[in-house]
Amino acid sequence: MYIETFGCQMNELDSELVCGQLRALGYGFTARRDDADVILYNTCSVREHAEQKVWSRLGELTERKVREPGLVVGVLGCLAERDGEALLRRMPVVDLLVGPGELDKLPGLLDNAVRTRGSMLSGDAADEHNKPRSAGLSALQGNTSRRSGTLAAAADTLEMLDLSRAVSPVEDGGPVSRSAYVRITRGCNKFCTYCVVPFTRGAEVHRPPEHIIDECKRLAQAGVIEITLLGQTVNHYRFEHGAAVTIGGVVQPQKGRSYTGGHRRDPFAGANVTTFADLMQRIHDEVPEVRRLRFVTSYPRDFGDDVLEVIRDHPRLCRYLHVPAQSGSNRLLGMMNRGYTVEEYTEFLDRARAFLDQPEIGRPLEVSGDFIIGFPTETEEDFEATMALVRKARYKNAFIFKYSPRPGTVAYDKIPDDVPEEVKRRRNSALLALQQAVSEEVAAGYVGREVDVFVTGLSIKERKRRARAVAAGGVSLTVKGRSVGEPEEDDGCGSGCSTQATHVETAQEPSSGIAQYSARTDGDMIVVFDAPEHAGLVGSIRRVRIEESSAFSLRGKLV
Repeated sequence: MYIETFGCQMNELDSELVCGQLRALGYGFTARRDDADVILYNTCSVREHAEQKVWSRLGELTERKVREPGLVVGVLGCLAERDGEALLRRMPVVDLLVGPGELDKLPGLLDNAVRTRGSMLSGDAADEHNKPRSAGLSALQGNTSRRSGTLAAAADTLEMLDLSRAVSPVEDGGPVSRSAYVRITRGCNKFCTYCVVPFTRGAEVHRPPEHIIDECKRLAQAGVIEITLLGQTVNHYRFEHGAAVTIGGVVQPQKGRSYTGGHRRDPFAGANVTTFADLMQRIHDEVPEVRRLRFVTSYPRDFGDDVLEVIRDHPRLCRYLHVPAQSGSNRLLGMMNRGYTVEEYTEFLDRARAFLDQPEIGRPLEVSGDFIIGFPTETEEDFEATMALVRKARYKNAFIFKYSPRPGTVAYDKIPDDVPEEVKRRRNSALLALQQAVSEEVAAGYVGREVDVFVTGLSIKERKRRARAVAAGGVSLTVKGRSVGEPEEDDGCGSGCSTQATHVETAQEPSSGIAQYSARTDGDMIVVFDAPEHAGLVGSIRRVRIEESSAFSLRGKLV
């Protein structure tokens, strides 16, 4: 079996959970698509670029499917949920569709698809036009996740996918990853006009805190020392114990009913309510083996002082906030249905820095953001307001993308895409250039400092060097299942995209005795350093003195 993931960290985690579930049922995995008889694509529909890559991958399989009638192809995730049965008609190479809210049903559907494809081996796997015929299986939630007005998400079978997470000290024959994602919420209630997530992932649902803490403990016992808490609006987490529903002995997740009091504290917080701040404090105190706890993605309006205080007062909570702004124009923020003004956004940044920015003790607060350029009706004045926000916010980095209408969103149906493509390109390039200059200034402030870093693996430069050695000498080297000779592609997904490598597997790798490693600071700054090759470095926290900087990384020496 081969699985490829597109998009955000949510998809990365979904794929990990699916792999663990299927591996427990006896399925094996390969890093080469051509060697697999089951191919799954876990998709994203937030950005057009990521979606086009999926269509391309599926098109490449058409001829192979005719040659190999037993091949099973599945599409998982947001694209499957959004397009539904229309995807099967467009791409008959696809045998099964599973939306992100139905991934627990994948094993049964996959078994059915394998049996169905097996029955086609007699020669009827293609139609009269010699096109592959789909097994036509699907599990899609549609709008059912929003039909209930009750607080509890009754009989939430998807929760079992998280609860049954496979945690092992060995992963595919290599060392376990020392970094892991843990989901605390699913779905979204915001309905930004450009975004399809509320329709594909459903309503906001909050997992029981005991389930989350138990998952963190099991990961820590397996050697994980860094955990990232995930949610579309992660700081909305709020679990009301008095309203908890238990079905079959399992406490069920709850439909989101977050307290939206801005920076004020939740007046109902206490014994019967676990807030986001409470959850982080409990993980920090009850799972001390986790040396770094971080989270993405935050919604700027509903970020209480209690969360900032917990981060400030608990040393293993990382001082990094990913807070999408999307625009610096209040008019466009209103059209996007973002629910805040530029003034409210910058007030939050000022408040967060007042609590958390402490460069004098080596713990500056770093912030990243998201921006959409060329949203319908965007004027030069609107764009200049966005430029001004980037100057003021001083992001360490920002995910900047040209607007592309996404089917299924409010903007796609009701707001014409009227900004010319050449204008989008010009503005996009200008904002990228400005952010690069800001990033360079932020990075320069680290030169001369000593910082603790989490070592994630070999640097891109090191992997390219080894790729050249592979080409010259036929040596085999893989990183997270990808040959080092293959480029690391940008999915174009924007917020929360994962670029971190967490372990390295090698075979007969060329050795000069020195390797360049990549690492991340507490504030998510990328650091590279040279050190003797030693397996103990990857997945550990080390101290580095920064000597050089650029917009994209820092360079230092081990202390």
